[in-house]
Amino acid sequence: MIVTDIRQFLEYWDRVRFRTRRVIACIPPEHLEWSFAKGRFTVGDLVRHLAGIERYMFVECVMQRPIRYPGHGRELASGYKQVLEYFDRLNGESVKLLRSLTPEDLQRKVATPDGTPITTWKWLRSMVEHEIHHRGQIYLYLAMLGVPTPPLYGLTEEQVLAHSQTG
Repeated sequence: MIVTDIRQFLEYWDRVRFRTRRVIACIPPEHLEWSFAKGRFTVGDLVRHLAGIERYMFVECVMQRPIRYPGHGRELASGYKQVLEYFDRLNGESVKLLRSLTPEDLQRKVATPDGTPITTWKWLRSMVEHEIHHRGQIYLYLAMLGVPTPPLYGLTEEQVLAHSQTG
């Protein structure tokens, strides 16, 4: 996917974010800080990480500013309602900043956190890939907890099989 128009990208990003937000809404509040092992991300850590990395790493790089990623700790947002508000608020800030990008901005090089130059639209594509990666982790965590989740695109695998023609 080559990005030449920020509005088209933001429409796509909104759909990706909607699917992530939908699975985040399935997290039982009592399991927000659950993890499968000591020292690993909790479900809440994943949500805080997605919020912070989008706003303070990906978008700051796009805007050609120093990254300010604050981590994923509970001091950023503690409690179910606060974590959801943090996630939504930072996404709103990101979208507002990204709306200012011109087609020329999308073609310019920016520096990743390790200093590697990358075309802005490719960096934005990496942000989407990063989101999808961690959304998959949230789905897995919820499956481990026995929490039902919505199918990603409308049908479950079993429903696709039922609609499939065999032979």
